[in-house]
Amino acid sequence: MYTRPGPASDPTATSRRDRVYGLLREEVLSGRVTPRTRLGEVRLAERFGVSRTPVREALARLHSDGLVERRENGFYVTVPNLPELRDLYELRVALELRGIARAIEDPSIRHDRRILLGELDRWEKLRAQPPEPDPSFVLLDEEFHAALSTASGNRALTDSLVSVNQRIRRVRMYDFLTGDRITSTIDEHIQIVEHLLDGELDSAYRAMHEHVGASMEVVLERAQRALTQMALHSDTH
Repeated sequence: MYTRPGPASDPTATSRRDRVYGLLREEVLSGRVTPRTRLGEVRLAERFGVSRTPVREALARLHSDGLVERRENGFYVTVPNLPELRDLYELRVALELRGIARAIEDPSIRHDRRILLGELDRWEKLRAQPPEPDPSFVLLDEEFHAALSTASGNRALTDSLVSVNQRIRRVRMYDFLTGDRITSTIDEHIQIVEHLLDGELDSAYRAMHEHVGASMEVVLERAQRALTQMALHSDTH
């Protein structure tokens, strides 16, 4: 049976939609959009130089991603509550540890040394010249953990970890506002990699567990501080 073909897709429109989605998503995840900023279609369309349609579609995708929420008068950045954070942090810890545990359970699994050596070199350079405290340091931290997960050889595990870290990024970014937090993170990353390179998987597991938070109460305390700082940050914008 003959079926009339549908209208050809417009590659320009698709590119425009993807561009607006990518730009808006990056702004949301970076924290440049405060929780009290209404994401209005008209204003965003003018800002990005497009019609309201790609903006509307981008907001719908971000809503599907769980990064924005719809309220009575429009879309706003989603601010996770503490029960949600408890679940997400618990999932993050499980995913981080699983990357090492699978190698402990199966001796045939080996972490990719090329990736580990690359991370060791990068973080040793950061230890030699520590960056100034800044919320954007969370991006470097996420890259490290994604790299270690990739080195363990399970792509699905890494994809899940990346997704979880993106969802809690807006809270975790406020955990890197002091110099001692930056230096301790760098030192802990190097220690974990060195254990993995030396085949000390049990030590690597323990170090990772301590690094990502051995106590859920400690994690929630950090999250509460971060949420408080987020609220203060939004009051100043």
